[in-house]
Amino acid sequence: MPLKLKKKIKVLIVDDSLLFREMLKQGLSKDPDLEIVGTASDPYDARDKIIKYEPDVLTLDIEMPRMDGIDFLKKLMPQYPIPVVMVSTVSERVFEAMNAGAVDFVCKSGQQTKGMDAVMNELAVKIKIASTSRVAHWKKTVEQEAVMETVNKHMHHKVIAIGASTGGTEAILSVLKMFPRDMPGTVIVQHMPPVFTAMYAERLNRECLMEVKEAKNGDLVLQGRVLLAPGGYHMRLQKKGDSYYVECREGEKVSGHCPSVDVLFESVAQKAGKDAIGVILTGMGSDGARGLLEMRKAGGRTIGQDSTTCVVYGMPKVANELGAVERQAPLSQISQIVYGMLEM
Repeated sequence: MPLKLKKKIKVLIVDDSLLFREMLKQGLSKDPDLEIVGTASDPYDARDKIIKYEPDVLTLDIEMPRMDGIDFLKKLMPQYPIPVVMVSTVSERVFEAMNAGAVDFVCKSGQQTKGMDAVMNELAVKIKIASTSRVAHWKKTVEQEAVMETVNKHMHHKVIAIGASTGGTEAILSVLKMFPRDMPGTVIVQHMPPVFTAMYAERLNRECLMEVKEAKNGDLVLQGRVLLAPGGYHMRLQKKGDSYYVECREGEKVSGHCPSVDVLFESVAQKAGKDAIGVILTGMGSDGARGLLEMRKAGGRTIGQDSTTCVVYGMPKVANELGAVERQAPLSQISQIVYGMLEM
């Protein structure tokens, strides 16, 4: 039995491809029950047009520049719950989208196998069904918002500091990949020459949920952001008011390195004290051991990678012998331990 509709369903199309946006607009406009109120090229454009046009249903792509569709859903639904139908290529990420609040999905690649008209018909039907769905439960209550605000404020004051050397590139990736996107600001020293730190930061940024960038002098240490010390520069944590930022300066080698983990950890001990968590990972030598001890003395929590999972059990070994390591653990458990320490 066909759906009986009293008024046209207002639809906003969100897709980064101009060609595909126009194809959807033209195809869906043929359905007398649908009104295409606008199109948007990315979530930021969509946000403004949702407020302007008040659509009944959103069609949304997953892969988009600036912010992907799933991230947008996670921000949108608690504030402005609206039925969403994903229009995307074949990907397991559609299930992430459904978990984040999407009502249904249509596969873009279906146009090659079923034909564009069939895809449009399928999408039109799913939009009509979505328009009748109940999504109000996604909106956060005032009490939930207050709890989240408290949690975010708590996280805002925390800092995670990580140091590594030989074998550290993969170890750091292993830890960061397990961090959720709302982790406290994280600062890292990996012994690496200039140029390579920028390339490494880009790789981490592609593979992790948090934003990762090579640090520049004055960069803010923000929740959801990771700053990697640039090769040839010491990175220190600084604080102004309630905000943390980094200072990146050239200098003589400390503990045999520039950037030095000791330099970073000592500054974190001074500026963040008990609000910091220090992690020392695989590496040759002793850089970071003394700084981690300072962090622990200042009330910070400290973790060292264990001997069985280190490529080189040098830096964590010295730190442990100095009494700087509160807890030693295999690499696979470190991210979970960090998260647990944040909740204490």
